[in-house]
Amino acid sequence: MSTIAFEPFYIVGLAVRTTNENEQAATDIPKLWGEFQSENIPAKIPNKTSNTVYCVYTDYEKDFTKPYTTILGCKVSDLKAIPEGLTGKLIEGGTYLKFTAKGKLTEGIVINEWVKIWNTKLERSYTNDFEVYDEKAQDPDNAEVNIFVGIIP
Repeated sequence: MSTIAFEPFYIVGLAVRTTNENEQAATDIPKLWGEFQSENIPAKIPNKTSNTVYCVYTDYEKDFTKPYTTILGCKVSDLKAIPEGLTGKLIEGGTYLKFTAKGKLTEGIVINEWVKIWNTKLERSYTNDFEVYDEKAQDPDNAEVNIFVGIIP
């Protein structure tokens, strides 16, 4: 795990309000991914700066045990054109810890890494956390997904 400073950036994508209580997110987030892929949402996002997919966790009510918003989308140059049905958000800059999930996506490598994060004593900011699905995540049998967790510096 390493510390990285990020500049603010914009994201546009599909969003859902969910919670880890009663494993609701385990239903909501895969459904969000299914809709994102079946409706080819990346092709509908204007002003993309890349095709990398971000899964952002934001608008925390308190911490990871309470409701939060998940946005699945792409970085954009601005929020001037947000298609109907999609959400735009400024992701504040800040200090993040980088974690990396490696292996088969179908074997839950990302959620397993989150369980480790939840069980690690961190001074989390609970502003924004995000996963990055770039070219290293394209092979589902040998994927690498970086997870960035906002911390209080």
